[in-house]
Amino acid sequence: MVGSLNAYIKKQVFQAPDFKITWLAVLAFAPQFFAFYLPATREWMPDLLVAMILVTSQVLLLAFAYLNRKLVGMWVLIGGLVLNLAVISVNGGFMPISPETASHLVPAALVQSMPLESRFGKSKDILLLPENTHLEWLADRLIAPQWFPLQVAYSVGDILIATGAFWMLAHQPLKKESL
Repeated sequence: MVGSLNAYIKKQVFQAPDFKITWLAVLAFAPQFFAFYLPATREWMPDLLVAMILVTSQVLLLAFAYLNRKLVGMWVLIGGLVLNLAVISVNGGFMPISPETASHLVPAALVQSMPLESRFGKSKDILLLPENTHLEWLADRLIAPQWFPLQVAYSVGDILIATGAFWMLAHQPLKKESL
C-alpha cells in the first residue's frame, strides 16, 4: 500500500519486487498453512510433526530471503527470520509465549487451565514460563496496544520481518510511465 501510494503521488506506476524463485516461498508457507490455518488438517497433526514443519518452513523462508538479498530491506527481513528460527529451534520447534503474555490474548482462567509446555491452542506458540524459555527475549512477548483491533503477541524477529517487508515494498523502483 505504501509503495502504491508513493507511486500515485509521483504519478508513476508501482512495480512489485522482482523476486527470484517465488515457488520456494510458496513451498515454505504451504506446510504452515496446513499446520496452523486449515482447521481440517491442523486438528489431526501431532505436535512433533508440527514442530518439524515450523522449523523446516522457517529454513526454507530464510533460503528464499537469502536468494533475494539484493532487494531493499531484505537484510532486515533476514535478520528477523534468523532471530525467529533461533528461538523456535532452541524451544522444541515452537515459539515460546509466557502465561502472562498469553493472558492478554485470551481469558486468564483459560491460560491457567492449560498445562505448561503445551501448545497455546493450535498455534505456533508453546506456553512456557520465562525462566524455562531459552532466548526468552526473542519469544512472542510483545503485545499490541489495547486500542488495536487485533490482539496478537509478537517477537523482536516479527518486528524486523515486518520492517524489512515494509521497507522493501515502500522503496521499490517506479516505472516512469504516467498513470
